Amino acid sequence: MDTVVLGTSGVTAADVLAVARAGARVELSEEALAALAAARGIVDALAAKPDPVYGVSTGFGALATRHISQELRAQLQRNIVRSHAAGMGPRVEREVVRALMFLRLKTVCSGRTGVRPEVARTMADLLNAGITPVVHEYGSLGCSGDLAPLSHCALTLMGEGDAEGPDGVVRPAAELLAAHRITPVELREKEGLALLNGTDGMLGMLVMALADLETLYTSADVTAAISLEALLGTDKVLAPELHAIRPHPGQGASAANMLAVLRGSELTGHHQDDAPRVQDAYSVRCAPQVAGAGRDTLAHARLVAERELASAVDNPVVLPDGRVESNGNFHGAPVAYVLDFLAIAVADLASIAERRTDRLLDKNRSHGLPPFLADDAGVDSGLMIAQYTQAALVSELKRLAVPASADSIPSSAMQEDHVSMGWSAARKLRTAVDNLTRVLAVELYAGTRAVELREGLTPAPATRAVVEAVRKFGVEGPGPDRFLAPDLALADTFVREGRLVAAAESVTGPLA
Repeated sequence: MDTVVLGTSGVTAADVLAVARAGARVELSEEALAALAAARGIVDALAAKPDPVYGVSTGFGALATRHISQELRAQLQRNIVRSHAAGMGPRVEREVVRALMFLRLKTVCSGRTGVRPEVARTMADLLNAGITPVVHEYGSLGCSGDLAPLSHCALTLMGEGDAEGPDGVVRPAAELLAAHRITPVELREKEGLALLNGTDGMLGMLVMALADLETLYTSADVTAAISLEALLGTDKVLAPELHAIRPHPGQGASAANMLAVLRGSELTGHHQDDAPRVQDAYSVRCAPQVAGAGRDTLAHARLVAERELASAVDNPVVLPDGRVESNGNFHGAPVAYVLDFLAIAVADLASIAERRTDRLLDKNRSHGLPPFLADDAGVDSGLMIAQYTQAALVSELKRLAVPASADSIPSSAMQEDHVSMGWSAARKLRTAVDNLTRVLAVELYAGTRAVELREGLTPAPATRAVVEAVRKFGVEGPGPDRFLAPDLALADTFVREGRLVAAAESVTGPLA
């Protein structure tokens, strides 16, 4: 997608990803420009009246009781941006800031904010020029929107503060705008507030996390199937008729994925061989139930994201009948909850993957594999410490699963006395997604090595395709101890870039 055209009815997740990650251009439709002009006419008419209107001719938050005279209103709008651009800590990622900017522009183009068309055009110009405001980790409580992050973006729009150019160099915003022949915006009534009041940061991070987790949940089905093979487990538990009697959609999809990967394997079904067993361990047998529950959580989160992407989040809002009304739509609770739900599901998916890895390395539970999958156990430690690393990641994921949205801290002299903490939920979910990728990379590393150590038995064609692809990518197979960190880093990249899923799908066809 080279260009995204913004109308009045919201955007799709694909639009967000195209702008945030792929650098797509943004254009404003004639419909959006007409809606912007119409709403601005309503705001200008109200601004000319003596009656105070929140956001137009009053202060903000706990200072909303003061009526602001016309000669001070431009200063009021500049001041709210400058004072609210109070973030601290490290910079957040470029893709997050681009998503933040694009989603604020989406709401502006709805015609519900009262922002002038020229302000919206300048917002699009910044995105198209590749100018990325410096936004900091801390500053949003997720209520009245992501105030500090959005303020840093609005500051750049005014030609103030710092921003990163398309060359990756941070420079004063005024220099960058001048270099790209972009005129800084002089804010008028309502506009400063309208640029700050949204859930855009947490929503952008939710959209990107959903995209990443779609790939990771399929990756987890593939690694679980490979581990099942390596442990000589049974694929009978994956039969469609068993999952039909507990019809959770995600569970059925995960079971079907695993069954497709295992089709044609000579390693499955050895329960009554030298070490007979009635059933596989939960981490193997219940893989579709756990991954499936996570998939269903993804589906719910996707529904919330789609609703929010179709929303116009601001306070106050301009209604079609000409009223400008205050509301609480900026509260981030709907988005914050699903961000936390996803962090819980991610932690559990990582936990069950780590348990399978540990089983592969334990000679007492691996059904004939060498201790720690070592070449010469005792002389070699094999993958002992790779599992330690995986366990440390899982432990961290459990801490990240503690919900941010269960907390609230009052602000603005108790006017904003209940907040969502949605930005914090989104930030920790991004870390959780990264750590889940690493956990699955370790399971992949152990599972492929274990399958190769099962001499005399041929793994499934899909597993063979994965082993061949990961080895070709540079991840080494069984052998004496070596420096493991580079191999694990390559395995991480292999999973992160979707190569694991692609390798399996080269045999199975599309997986869910």
